[in-house]
Amino acid sequence: MHQSSLRHSLDDRHFDTVLVRDDVRDDGAGTPPTVLVFHGMEGRSDAQLDIATRLARAGYQAVAVDLFGEDVSAGGIDATGAAMTAFLADREALARRLAAVYDALVSGPDVDAGRVAAVGFCFGGLCVLDLARAGHPLVAVASFHGLLTPPPHAPPRPVTAKVIVFHGWDDPFAPPDDVVALGREFSGRGIDWQLHAFGNTMHAFMAPFADDPARGVLFSESASRRAWASLERFLAESFGPDDAAH
Repeated sequence: MHQSSLRHSLDDRHFDTVLVRDDVRDDGAGTPPTVLVFHGMEGRSDAQLDIATRLARAGYQAVAVDLFGEDVSAGGIDATGAAMTAFLADREALARRLAAVYDALVSGPDVDAGRVAAVGFCFGGLCVLDLARAGHPLVAVASFHGLLTPPPHAPPRPVTAKVIVFHGWDDPFAPPDDVVALGREFSGRGIDWQLHAFGNTMHAFMAPFADDPARGVLFSESASRRAWASLERFLAESFGPDDAAH
């Protein structure tokens, strides 16, 4: 398993992005499909790299995206939490950051821009939904225990990405009303979307370190396992038989 830096700069800020690829699986067929992995409140993290490694083992190349920048991550959870809160309060600023980071990554020589998907967790789950909403030419996006509310002024652009949402029904950060609203929004826009809701499941169910049920945050082995199996099928279907992981 090989990791390489895709470090880049935007507006004098440096971003610590990492590409993960299983070189042992490289059969000379060219660049595999790329899956962008978007982090939660913690910023670019080792947990994110673990997800990228799992995707690389499945036959994709994965990019652990840095949305906050190296200076923010260096400040620890207080700094990254403040960055997330600021973006949630200003979804237009978030849209600009997402667009800039997306364009920087898919324009690189390591990525086939026509074969890119995105997955995100918690705050990152919201980010990938917003990328789809904005009409970025992704093949597919997958949101894991993400926030679901749309930006106040969602652009009326055609959405090309297929969308899958993995949701814990007892997630206090995405209550049932938000789930119903998301379905109405996506159906109203003609999006190819699906929802996998897990009963008796809280926020951050994919994160093994999540253990604060009083706040509605708790890892679930069963939901995590089922969601990942569904993700693998979803990506294989979205990219098609020529790009399906083996």
